[in-house]
Amino acid sequence: MSLTLRAASPLRIGLGLAAVGRPGYITLGRDTDLPAVRSAKALEHRAFALMDAAYAQGVRYFDAARSYGLAETFLAQWLQARPDVTDIVVGSKWGYTYTADWRIQADVHEVKDHSTDAYDRQVAESRALLGSRLSLYQIHSVTPDSPALSDTALHERLAQLREEGVTVGLSTSGPRQADTIRAALNVTVSGRPLFGSVQTTYNLLERSAGGALAEAHAAGCAVIVKEALANGRLAGPHVVAPEMSALRDIADQTGASCDAIALAAVAAQPWANVVLSGAATVDQLTSNLAAARVQLSPTQMERLTSLAQSADAYWAHRSQLAWA
Repeated sequence: MSLTLRAASPLRIGLGLAAVGRPGYITLGRDTDLPAVRSAKALEHRAFALMDAAYAQGVRYFDAARSYGLAETFLAQWLQARPDVTDIVVGSKWGYTYTADWRIQADVHEVKDHSTDAYDRQVAESRALLGSRLSLYQIHSVTPDSPALSDTALHERLAQLREEGVTVGLSTSGPRQADTIRAALNVTVSGRPLFGSVQTTYNLLERSAGGALAEAHAAGCAVIVKEALANGRLAGPHVVAPEMSALRDIADQTGASCDAIALAAVAAQPWANVVLSGAATVDQLTSNLAAARVQLSPTQMERLTSLAQSADAYWAHRSQLAWA
């Protein structure tokens, strides 16, 4: 499956549905990007428009999660309505339960649980919606202290899913993503590595996991990059701080948008198989996909390294982003 995933998108860009599966999220600009009334029907309409546009422009990897509100439902309905769409890879995630009850503001938006009971419940829910179209199933937001890295009973269940033809992966978060990835590479069941993919935050601001992602790629894992635009911080209207001047200058030099430059810089990493767009509008998606036509010079790539922050600083800032 990792080889299939690597070939899933000719653009090396996939579509993540986190921004349109539920009314609230932490990406910047949602007040203007989404409909004034964020009903389930309105977001379903937006999700369908995004998936149609993505597929028409060559995207072949689509990413959801149990905690993304109705994202799996929207994706399943879209696939049912598009029976000719047979050449995509569908990935989803388990490990968080959505608890916001379709509200933008909530005391708790999602609850993390990496137990075997949570897996049993959520894999059944995902399969009830996506059926045999589910190609990749990932543990959501694993950190070094997650029991998912040491729970052998869980590993046996995941290995059974793998034997049924679904690639087993994990997503990572937090300032110690590299430690998580390396720990995951050491997890085996019956002498075989368990995980066939890893999905990790990596962008011009947060590069700390790059070495570990190269190791995962070399070990045969498919590598999916999430939050390549840092929850909107690297997209045009928000690239205003003086320390972002390198990104603005290179966008001016190339005639591309800041978001396309940021995505192109990540896609240029030799270990990156798929880089996710988290677009909330079709215009944003089209701008993101222009990254496939951007060729950055070594000098430009080197200049963009000036944007990098420490992992601790990056994740501290991210933790302060408001749900909107």
